[in-house]
Amino acid sequence: MADFHDIIGQEQIKEHLQNALRMKKVSHAYIINGERFAGKEFIAKVFAMALQCEKGGDNPCGECHACKQALSGNQPDIIHVTHEKPNAVGVDDVRTQINNDVAIKPYSSPYKIYIMNEAEKMTPQAQNALLKTLEEPPEYAVILLLTANVNSLLPTILSRCVVLNMKPVADDLVKKYLMEEIQVPDYKADICVAFARGNIGKAKSLATSEEFENVKSEALSLLKYIQDMELHEITAAIKRISEYKMDVKDYLDICAIWYRDALLFKATNDANHLIFREELPALRKTAQRSSYEGIEEILNALEKAKKRLDANVNFDLVMELLMMTIQEN
Repeated sequence: MADFHDIIGQEQIKEHLQNALRMKKVSHAYIINGERFAGKEFIAKVFAMALQCEKGGDNPCGECHACKQALSGNQPDIIHVTHEKPNAVGVDDVRTQINNDVAIKPYSSPYKIYIMNEAEKMTPQAQNALLKTLEEPPEYAVILLLTANVNSLLPTILSRCVVLNMKPVADDLVKKYLMEEIQVPDYKADICVAFARGNIGKAKSLATSEEFENVKSEALSLLKYIQDMELHEITAAIKRISEYKMDVKDYLDICAIWYRDALLFKATNDANHLIFREELPALRKTAQRSSYEGIEEILNALEKAKKRLDANVNFDLVMELLMMTIQEN
């Protein structure tokens, strides 16, 4: 099933959209802004279903013909805007799929809904083309722009849309979801929660990813023994990291969680609030070996490494500098 109850957290967005449905005051254009995997597509799907639902309430019924079509992805008046080029939504995509199509009345529903994912990839020309439709949309048109970076949209687009910003979901809600819906054990849920930082989709994909488990064990075995390793062994470990499909910044996040745990344990000597509490003997060693300043230094170096990778600095160089900082502290 998919309805507003299935959206975890995001109370303000749910309230706004359900109010619009209740009062029959639906805007012509919405921007849903939130991180990748945060659940923008799911919110758009539920809202689109509710708009087309034959019962006309503030939640899709899931039973009527329109809801069943929407659930199976075959609702003729819910249109997913696609783009040919992987990194850009071009002016032709907007013209053919929205501008030239919007004048045709809905096939069988009260609304004609256009859902564009990755709207931040629209070129300036594509955005200007879309502006024409946003300035004079037909009564029945609703355009949903989903974006991970609202700042990449032109001010003229933003001023014509209702902007809904997703908020990080509270950790306890993410943990409850992982343990109840995906049957993830307690300690593993904690790791995914710490990692996902309020992003429910990321938490879910980590909890169900074998790759994440492998990357986590690689990271931990390196962190446990790094003080006794030779440079060539560290280089080999770095090579292994780069073979995974997972974002290397996730690997750095695992390291950061490890050192935050070490810092917390050093300060409190209490294992109850540690994320990697099942690794207590090794954590205790890390905490004893490094000073408070040393651990802070490592955490700063991890942040620096992420920034350098974002700036396309050579991967091997970034990682070697980082590992040297970790060894020295």
